[in-house]
Amino acid sequence: MQTTGSLPYCDSAPQSDGADDRRVRLACRLGGSMTSEVIEDEQQFYSRAELYWKQVPPTVDGMLGGYGHISSIDLSSSRKFLQRFLREGPNRPGTSCALDCGAGIGRITKRLLLPLFEVVDMVDVTEDFLAKAKTYLGEEGKRVRNYFCCGLQDFSPEPGSYDVIWIQWVIGHLTDQHLAAFLRRCQRGLRPNGLIVIKDNMAQEGVILDDVDSSVCRDLEVVHRIVHGAGLRLLAEERQENLPDEIYHVYSLALR
Repeated sequence: MQTTGSLPYCDSAPQSDGADDRRVRLACRLGGSMTSEVIEDEQQFYSRAELYWKQVPPTVDGMLGGYGHISSIDLSSSRKFLQRFLREGPNRPGTSCALDCGAGIGRITKRLLLPLFEVVDMVDVTEDFLAKAKTYLGEEGKRVRNYFCCGLQDFSPEPGSYDVIWIQWVIGHLTDQHLAAFLRRCQRGLRPNGLIVIKDNMAQEGVILDDVDSSVCRDLEVVHRIVHGAGLRLLAEERQENLPDEIYHVYSLALR
């Protein structure tokens, strides 16, 4: 699904560098924790996730698994984290275009990215969410350039297009190798001084499979290894505060 702009880069078999894939596998093995240890059937892992999200209501509460009340806390912290980079020195990212990955109905696009960037592209695997986004975003939705309906394992950002690529609460829906490959494609999708931000749940230790939504939760060290294996540099890291005690710790990672 798309409005104006270039056609979506959505390929069922994105090109990957074999040497890069080997580095990621080695990095994960050295850490002793890989998604392959908890995911028995990769195709089923992805199809079950798609089915799960098709049954979720297209609301903020649906996007946040019943925790809609934390949205403002999350967005406020994200804004402060991102603005640190938008304000700093000669290497700060531009503010022309951002990409919202796993965008859902556009919760982050509406409250974080559109206020800071001239245009935003959204990508999500659930078509109904993107359809809902067109009304949820209101008048400001006119500045959403593209609505890409695609799983991130199959999505390639157009090279040299984005100042910021925001990836929140969605990396658990990718295997280690697909995550590393996606991050490499994101790096190629950045404009000069561009920035990738991952914000997601982090397990206490190892990799934990969630059978309900067909996702995994990795510990911070595992994520660091995947990021490093993808050839990215960690610029900053921050734990989200003021979230309910019963949910995973949430961290933001700024990468380049």
